[in-house]
Amino acid sequence: MNIAIASDHAGFQFKEVLKQVLLEQGHRVQDFGCSSKEACDYPDYGIPAAESVFEQKNERAILICGNGIGMSISAKNTEGVVAAVVYSKKTARETRQHHDSNVLCLGAREFDQASLLDFVEIWLTTEFSGEERHLRRIRKALRKNL
Repeated sequence: MNIAIASDHAGFQFKEVLKQVLLEQGHRVQDFGCSSKEACDYPDYGIPAAESVFEQKNERAILICGNGIGMSISAKNTEGVVAAVVYSKKTARETRQHHDSNVLCLGAREFDQASLLDFVEIWLTTEFSGEERHLRRIRKALRKNL
């Protein structure tokens, strides 16, 4: 799978770990930054990564900041993006099954590395159910005819 990743300074360390894990799993990874722990602004990295999903340069994106919320705010206005903040194994699964999310937003300061990696693995391997009730809700939420 082609996956875009991006972080701000708070998510930088986990982004670097995640990049290696994804590459070892055989994914292609496009890193949109940031490139250090130096303070930076999450939209500068999250927006281009989310746009790469809309442009079909990447199938999905994983965005990491301190709590995941800033990155989700950055990604949510990108056409064709369904961004979700995940905070448990259950939400990692359900955001794919029920919402067909294509952008995962994680809070690096909220969870340990093992938990974050579990969330990513579940999110990457869970398929969308395709049920009409979920499609109907997604169409309403995005205000689109899917």
